[in-house]
Amino acid sequence: MRTLALIDGEHYPSTVRDALVELPYEFVGAFMAGGTEKLRGEPDYGVPLHADLEGALRELEPELVLDLSDEPVLGPAARFRIASRVLAAGIPYAGADFRLEPPELEAFPLPSLSVFATGKRVGKTAVSAHVARLLSRDRDVVAVAMGRGGPEVLEVAESPPSLDELLARSRGGSHAASDYLEIAAVAGVVTIGCRRCGGGLAGAVATSNVQAGADLAVQRGADFVVFDGSGAAIPPVATGKRVLVTSTYDPPALVTGYLNAYRILLADLVVVTMADASTPHGALAEAIREVKPEVAVVAVGFRPRPLAPIEGKRVAYFTTAAPSAHERLAADLAEYGAEVVHVSGNLADRPALLRELATVDADVYLTEIKAAGIDVVAEAGVKRGVEIALAANDLVQLPGQPELDAEALALADAARVEPVGT
Repeated sequence: MRTLALIDGEHYPSTVRDALVELPYEFVGAFMAGGTEKLRGEPDYGVPLHADLEGALRELEPELVLDLSDEPVLGPAARFRIASRVLAAGIPYAGADFRLEPPELEAFPLPSLSVFATGKRVGKTAVSAHVARLLSRDRDVVAVAMGRGGPEVLEVAESPPSLDELLARSRGGSHAASDYLEIAAVAGVVTIGCRRCGGGLAGAVATSNVQAGADLAVQRGADFVVFDGSGAAIPPVATGKRVLVTSTYDPPALVTGYLNAYRILLADLVVVTMADASTPHGALAEAIREVKPEVAVVAVGFRPRPLAPIEGKRVAYFTTAAPSAHERLAADLAEYGAEVVHVSGNLADRPALLRELATVDADVYLTEIKAAGIDVVAEAGVKRGVEIALAANDLVQLPGQPELDAEALALADAARVEPVGT
């Protein structure tokens, strides 16, 4: 196996040179990560020495990067940053007691774009729905969404699901708030529901039926396909372009650290959600550009939108949003003519949600299509004779930010020219 050794000057050159002979790899070069303590003059490692990692990867085309460094030259944070760069080149990265593989992405023949995230609850599905709805203005768009609660056998939402349809799914034992159903309801595009299990550090899935979903999208002859990720897992498809979603409330060290740096390096656009004039999205954008200077970063806010009229009604709103956002969400909903009597952030906590529902008095339960929105909130409303309405999360353009729609359309046009990513 053609291997690039990653070394440091804290080891004696003779120690490294002997290791390169002893280890069962074909070493084609070495990258010096830093450190000078053990170096005297020009060291001889028996292989060409490189000072630039990307240059070495391009020139040598290794099949593996083997890390033979250690503290203090490369600590955990620095190693993850280098690992991200190596994985982004499509090369495995290994060390004395670890091995990281780049996620396998299957080739896809149609113009396409994937949306994935640094973690759960950052608004990824809302971004996917926004992009799908935007592109569907002049394209036949199909969305392929994977989820931990997705269907075992592919399901196709040909039209936005009604509340009765969602309740029937829930009563039949299915997850009635799976991401594909939310996208179908909010974006109004044909959506293929898939499932996945497991999520690796770099976003690979342990198992999924997404490839079958991709094949079905091809069979339908779509003009454009939007692939929606799940949590921090990346759709296992080599899409033409990629959008990464993260939250302004997540610290820069998390968003750019670990193998989130790999996710940034994959991305053609980064969307920072939950932003407004008071949030530190500017500092987060700067940290993201330190990882990938050329990537476009757009900060957006969210605004709830009822999918049914709520004017003149007393409304209880159920969301996954943090308590810090509840006052603003109530004000947003009041603009639809409703009296917001309660805002709950417990959609993802069923026991707390059930306790809370016992105390809520409202004319309408307005719920996001997430977590326990159908099987708990909607079912409780049906039993009590309370009206149920579904809610979308619309993206809000912030002053001074690049225009998200223009960025997304430019990516889609580029993906049509070069439909298969790497």
